[in-house]
Amino acid sequence: MSRLRWILSRLRRTLWVRVALYAVLGVAAAVAATLAAWLPWPLPIDISAEAIDSLLNVIASSMLAVTTFSVTALTSAYGSATSNATPRATRLLTEDDFIQSVLATFIGSFLFSIVGLVALRVSVYGPQGRALLFVTTVLVIVLIVLALLRWIHQLTKLGRVGDTIDRLEDATRRSMQARLDLPFLGGRPLPDDAPDAPAILSDQVGYVEFIDTAALSDLCEDRGIGLDIRVLPGAFVYHGSTLAVPRGGTVDNDLADRVHRAFTISAARSFDQDPRFGVIALTEVGMRALSAAVNDPGTAIDVIGRHVRLLTFWGDGWHKAETQEPRYPRLRLPPLRHEDMLDDAFYIMAREAAGHIDILTRLIKGLDALTRTGPQAARQAAAAQLRLAADRGLAGLPSQYDRDRLRQVLEGLDRGWRGV
Repeated sequence: MSRLRWILSRLRRTLWVRVALYAVLGVAAAVAATLAAWLPWPLPIDISAEAIDSLLNVIASSMLAVTTFSVTALTSAYGSATSNATPRATRLLTEDDFIQSVLATFIGSFLFSIVGLVALRVSVYGPQGRALLFVTTVLVIVLIVLALLRWIHQLTKLGRVGDTIDRLEDATRRSMQARLDLPFLGGRPLPDDAPDAPAILSDQVGYVEFIDTAALSDLCEDRGIGLDIRVLPGAFVYHGSTLAVPRGGTVDNDLADRVHRAFTISAARSFDQDPRFGVIALTEVGMRALSAAVNDPGTAIDVIGRHVRLLTFWGDGWHKAETQEPRYPRLRLPPLRHEDMLDDAFYIMAREAAGHIDILTRLIKGLDALTRTGPQAARQAAAAQLRLAADRGLAGLPSQYDRDRLRQVLEGLDRGWRGV
């Protein structure tokens, strides 16, 4: 994905953009009715100004109240997701297409009614215009009713832990699929013995949010060089961090400037090119559920199951992904290591679950399932996490009965994981 497409995709998911678009459409619909006199055929409806005035007044007053209520409900949902799940999930709520469409419908309808009322009061509409305005008003009412019905259904689950976890899992799966489609962001894998100098260093502090590999590939073609990208989206960089190392050329100001423009460095991570961020956000939900203040083991078990599902999807897809021909052969990038993915998902969860036999049992069985799927590196990483969870459980369970139960669970597993 080019930088321009990425920026446009970010704008499309911004709340104010869709609201502004619907607002413009609402104003345009009200203004367009003034042009009805130039229609080549007459409309077979004779509507009085008082009738339309009443309808538009109802829409204007009700949509203002509904919009205010909706914004309040959405703000409450943000707070609920932050306190009950993880603050990292609030971005998924603000970028939700359905929420944006509903709010935009309400605001667009409100502006349509206001403009229609003003034009009606100053007698801009003739008989044809009033007829067309009436038809448009009926269509707007239908859209409002449909939006309200869907919005009421959405409010029953908005901000709930289950809904937040669903959104995190979906966002993580989309990010994983995007990375499987371009396993090295379109480049080739970076070998472990790649040279370190001369290097292009970061001039900012923050998280790498996006890398425009298409622009970097064009840069390499123009210069006749290769580039070793040393960081992936999600990495934290600071002044002096190595971003890229050219192969076959020297570092000059123009090269450094063009490489810097290809890296978007922000204050926070995003889900787009960073599958690990979604895994970490899900783990945060599980950790919060295991805290003494929340004490919700069911949510922790749910998170473990979703981790297993996502990492199975990742491991199964990696077999095909790593054999793809690179789209940008002059670029080399480090892979997403299976060890890091498993560590993000289970290391802290195993630590927090060490004193809970029910959660520990589910975690160990999930890790056992992951030792049987995906490439060998993923299986080895799952086996390492399983051994660590078992050791922590045997050391952290408070009663001998629970320790015996854990040993029975371990003895019932396929012993092959010990040798993976």
